[in-house]
Amino acid sequence: MCILCSDVGRRAVLGGSLAAVAGAILPAAPASAEQPVAERAAPPDTIYHGGHVLTMAHHDRTAEAIAVRGGRIIAVGSERRIRRLATADTTLVDLKGRTVLPGFVDAHSHAPYPGLVKLYYADLSSPPVGAVTDIASLVSALKAKADTARAGDWVRGWGYDQTLLAEGRHPTAADLDRASGTLPIWAAHTNGHMGVANSVAHRLAGITRDTPNPPGGVIGKDPATGEPTGLLQEAAQNLVARLQPSFTPAQLTAGAKATSDLYTAAGVTTSVIAGGGADLYAALGAWQRTGVTAFRSLLMLSGDPLAGLPLPEGTGDEWVRVSGFGESVYDGSIQGYTGYLTEPYHKLAEGLPAGYRGYTNYSPDVLKARVDKLYADGYAVRIHGNGDAAIDDLLDAYESAIAKHGRRDHRLRIEHAQTAREDQLDRMRRLGVQASFFVSHTYYWGDQHRDIFLGPERARRISPLNSARDHRYSLHLDSPVVPQSPLQAAWSAVNRTTRSGKVLGPEQRVTPLRALRAVTIDSAWQHFEEHSRGSIEPGKLADLVVLAENPLTVRPHRIKDIEVLRTIVGGRAVHSA
Repeated sequence: MCILCSDVGRRAVLGGSLAAVAGAILPAAPASAEQPVAERAAPPDTIYHGGHVLTMAHHDRTAEAIAVRGGRIIAVGSERRIRRLATADTTLVDLKGRTVLPGFVDAHSHAPYPGLVKLYYADLSSPPVGAVTDIASLVSALKAKADTARAGDWVRGWGYDQTLLAEGRHPTAADLDRASGTLPIWAAHTNGHMGVANSVAHRLAGITRDTPNPPGGVIGKDPATGEPTGLLQEAAQNLVARLQPSFTPAQLTAGAKATSDLYTAAGVTTSVIAGGGADLYAALGAWQRTGVTAFRSLLMLSGDPLAGLPLPEGTGDEWVRVSGFGESVYDGSIQGYTGYLTEPYHKLAEGLPAGYRGYTNYSPDVLKARVDKLYADGYAVRIHGNGDAAIDDLLDAYESAIAKHGRRDHRLRIEHAQTAREDQLDRMRRLGVQASFFVSHTYYWGDQHRDIFLGPERARRISPLNSARDHRYSLHLDSPVVPQSPLQAAWSAVNRTTRSGKVLGPEQRVTPLRALRAVTIDSAWQHFEEHSRGSIEPGKLADLVVLAENPLTVRPHRIKDIEVLRTIVGGRAVHSA
């Protein structure tokens, strides 16, 4: 979750711009861009042959060639059989021994924000993502952005992590004032659950020592003086987010294009967007139909379900569709001390009381009422829960809704499920609740979870994939929290290697095949899309990714480094290396 993707944060940076994007270029009567499945007797437009095809279909069968017509797969099998379908008009694509998989189904991220962050924010990330290593280099990056800003602009930065800075602390408002004392500055933490504002931003927001914490948020204050430090957590971020100018329609379109380039280069053909409303749905359609974006989108709605949601479940087509409700952020992030745990944090940050366990952003009663309404209205429900205490509350709410309204093929989901315990996984299994794991935490924050936040025993169980082996879980990157790369997620699932090179919880490692299923067919299944994508089978969309090497046969530590050579959506190459 990121502040850009919260309801207030989204309105702040988007304003009415999404509606303007859609109104400017969206056809008055949207129609499906998909062509019907070709008759089986009709010859293929294209045949991909000479490769290793990992179908992810029943029994994980493999093949040598694929025939495509009208944007769909019409045949899969041996090279000899598929080549016989060719005519003089068929394009033959020689894979030259490369490996083909179904296009990756990104289970949870935040398009178009990765592109907006890339284009319009100072990069505050630490290695290996960025170059910020201490407060001085963070201030320098913000100052470079401030030096090109105009009067009245906000200076935005994204991606700092206090645990990776030499000082081991958050920057303060006074630190950020060194980048500019006249322009407001917002520096967002890489987890999206907090950030730091400079003194100008505090003055504009009216934040003083007397400002109370908003519901579901914390204003950082110096324990000795009571003065604001600059740090704003969870809902407190909205105090400054609502003041930031919206991106223009042109900036949003550029951000969407940059996001598309990032995603298709990583092999993503379908992205599940965690949070948005009718304006984002319309803009996604506009961007797709005008060629700005090349991937398919499944939009998980956000907002207050008790007040009603703007679009019914399933609205749309195979390019852009409403797929449930998601990113109602119940608790925060473990590495931000805002995840809600049953046992106290391992080592406490300065100012936190003994026994501190984090908190939720709203009450269990509100959670239960929201889930009940969503379930009764037929939405697939997918809510953020990182800490195990938050997961307990989510399962209580899910179980209550099922008991009240009856069990169905609901495919309820918990987003991230970072610290799910064994008993919770058993309960999820009984209720038919699945998880979408942010398993790359084992790399990006595994060392910190072990040494600071959770301690060795709890940390080795984060994203417990092997314990969930009889679940149909998915994997995601939560971009822009970390860079989009399903192969990196699969690598983390297989290796569980931290930044320092240590293995975190080797007993929770899974096979490469299981990891690949979690970024293809199992992710599609969680969104009721298993009949259209996620595996290479006749009748399905011709959404494919061509890899330079076979992730099932390379050494496991190299999976994340496999080159994506080509990404194909609807039979058309949208990325070529």
